[in-house]
This record gives sequence, structure tokens and C-alpha cells, in this order.
Amino acid sequence: MTGRLHVQNLPLTRLLPSLGLQDPLIESPNLAPRRPISAVRLEQGQYRLSSVFWGLTPPWLEVLDHAPHCARSETLESRAMFRDAFGARRCVIPVSGFYVWKTQPRSKQPFLVTQVSRAPLLLGALWCRYHTTLTAFTDSTALITVPANILLSPLTDRLPVVIPNHALSTWLNPDTDTETLNSLLAPAPLELLGAFPVSKYVNNPAYQSSACAHPTGSMLRWAVSQEL
Repeated sequence: MTGRLHVQNLPLTRLLPSLGLQDPLIESPNLAPRRPISAVRLEQGQYRLSSVFWGLTPPWLEVLDHAPHCARSETLESRAMFRDAFGARRCVIPVSGFYVWKTQPRSKQPFLVTQVSRAPLLLGALWCRYHTTLTAFTDSTALITVPANILLSPLTDRLPVVIPNHALSTWLNPDTDTETLNSLLAPAPLELLGAFPVSKYVNNPAYQSSACAHPTGSMLRWAVSQEL
């Protein structure tokens, strides 16, 4: 399960030329849940970047600490907390990478997962709106996770779903049918993602140095020879 994100130096206007910036991009080398995060949504036919709270907070939720920051893809249609948002309120979280922790005998080793090319990733997510007054509201989000592919499964059992750029409009369109949406909820292609070990500085969410993402070993990536 992903509990930290790396969001730095994203060429969003090149990635999404028509993107409208309602809020500036929130950047961090070590972004943890229960904090604001940037999301791209479809508003009146235009992609728009805005800030949301990372931790899905429906109006009936009584304890903020119970707000889930991730939603398992297998439960999107069965759990009341996720069902309505999956049907009509989907977004993507643009990131440069995300962290996972590999369990070892005496500790956990953090890894940064990125696109092999180091291009940005668009992570699939849900969002909801909680009105605090008639005119004021707070929007919140949860990442959607899917089983890890065979390359990265030795590190973790689940990863955020990656929405391909060509499928972005389909994912964000509230009228897209469930069968099409479910077809996008698949593990990332083996050749897309790589992961490298990083410093355990990232274990502390208060640590905001770029040193969080410095590699301490080589990248784990899929090789063509592995397909033979």
C-alpha cells in the first residue's frame, strides 16, 4: 500500500497542454496522507488542477483518522464509501513517483517507484465533497490500488493504478461505463515502472529534503530477456 508520494518538477503544461490551474501544484519529495495534494479533474469539459485533502472524507465520516488514503480496486463497487465516487467522481494525482516499503527480517527498506523514463505518472483516484456550510466545502481523495505486477510484487503486494495518458479523458468522464473503467484497473505494464532503494530518511514524513529520493542502489526494472 502506498503511503508517500514524490511530486517534484512535473512538466504538467507539456503533459496536459489544456490544463487549467485553479491552484498551484503542491510539490514535495515526501508527501504523506492527511495533507493537501494536487488532483486533475474534468470540470466543464476542461482539465483542471486543484488542491484536495488526501484521505477520502464523505460527509458522514465522524473520525478524520479513519479517512482512507487508498481504496482497493476490488471494493470500489461494493463499499458504500467508494461506490458513488467511482461512478461519477474520478480524478488523477500527477506524481513523479511513489514510495513502497519492502519487508526485511529486521526492518523495512524504502523504494521509490518511478516510470523507467522518469516521465510523470497519473495515478487513478476517487474524490468526494463535504459541505461545511451552504457555500463552503472541502474536497478529498483516495488513491486506487491494484495488485502489483510480477516485477514489483517482491517489494509490495499492491500499487496505485496508473492511468495511461491516452485514457485520461475516458477515466475522468463521469459518463464512462463501468466495464470500461474496470478495464483500466489493471497492474502497470512490466516495462513501464522501475524501483530503486532510497534512504530511510523518507520514513519520517516531516523530512522534506530531496535526499529522500536519492538512490542507494540500482534500479529494479524489467529486461527483455526476462520475457524469454
